[in-house]
Amino acid sequence: MSTTENAQASAYDLLRHEILHGDLLPGERLRAADLRERYNLGLTPIREALMRLSSEGMVTNEVNRGARVREATLDELRDLMQTRREIEELCLTKAIKLGDAEWEGEIVRAMHLLARAPLPESPDDRETAAAWERLHRKFHYALVAAAGSTWLLQIWRELADHSERYRKLRLLNYRNLAADVRDVNAEHRQIMDAVLNRDATHAVALMNTHLRKTEDAVARLLTPTDS
Repeated sequence: MSTTENAQASAYDLLRHEILHGDLLPGERLRAADLRERYNLGLTPIREALMRLSSEGMVTNEVNRGARVREATLDELRDLMQTRREIEELCLTKAIKLGDAEWEGEIVRAMHLLARAPLPESPDDRETAAAWERLHRKFHYALVAAAGSTWLLQIWRELADHSERYRKLRLLNYRNLAADVRDVNAEHRQIMDAVLNRDATHAVALMNTHLRKTEDAVARLLTPTDS
């Protein structure tokens, strides 16, 4: 990979990470000159990264106003999570049918690590939130990894990326009553047990409930309250 390609990849990875993990907030303006100073990279790789993230729906471009982190809206959340549940059902059902013992072992390992990961103490504790999010993502991916379809898993990853933008709002505010904190590890274990028992119907039902609870909690955080 050339120096230019390395710079472009670095700019993309840095921007994408900060958008997904809340360092760059929904609606925040993304000025190329500011990002150049922030990452110590040239303007060309920054602009290339912004274009790539725009094509992925992480960034929006406004005429004569430049780029912004995509806004978080209630309508998009509802549409996103409904689609996520539908794709999750396809992936999970296929994985339960096709998965082997090694696949089962990866699920158990991912659950073990996630169960021991601490939650952030405050909205400013982004490092802990990012570490938890990585393990959470690995657990959910482990469940569907044996789906046997490159395209399905590619769609799953894209939906999971965008879900992560919204779930981070809840994770960083999990002490807020509106976030409706619950024992997510218990939910994860119930899903894991159903998957390992090869009970696709029960596993899908549990996953749907799990995703819907998170959706509803984030929706409350996005809904203005009367002052």
